[in-house]
Amino acid sequence: MAILKILTLPDPQLKQMSEPVETFDQALQAFIADLEETRQAGPGAVGIAAAQVGHFQRIVILDVSNRPKTPNHGYLVLVNPEIVHWEGYAMGREGCLSVPDYTGNVIRATHIRLRAQRPDGQVQEYEMEGFEARAAQHEIDHLDGLLFVDRVVSRRTDLYRRKVYQS
Repeated sequence: MAILKILTLPDPQLKQMSEPVETFDQALQAFIADLEETRQAGPGAVGIAAAQVGHFQRIVILDVSNRPKTPNHGYLVLVNPEIVHWEGYAMGREGCLSVPDYTGNVIRATHIRLRAQRPDGQVQEYEMEGFEARAAQHEIDHLDGLLFVDRVVSRRTDLYRRKVYQS
């Protein structure tokens, strides 16, 4: 396993669209292991997308289980994730490994239904709410070449410079 280099703004690769995973093999499993090691090395990272390390396939790792009182599905590896339903909206503060110097207020759906494949190719559906839903939307945006800074309502009033990047 290896800790991979995380692309950071203004790297133009962060705007690249990711392609669906078609082959579920040992190489995919090895990449997922490296991606998870990279997520764990990031300060406070609850998620990571393959695009953040320059691997442009539709793969996301998500784990919000360390947040108290947060409904969640535990550790998830989502391959080819797709949001098939969303409802409700709320503003919330987001940060990102690829934008280490800023946080921002972003409007996201409060409830989503997500369809994805597991690393073995099996299709799963998940009902997500609150912070887990927010984190999933944030990571899926990476697969479509979007960063949270692209979604802030106003860069003047909704983007904040980090004082310290804490884990």
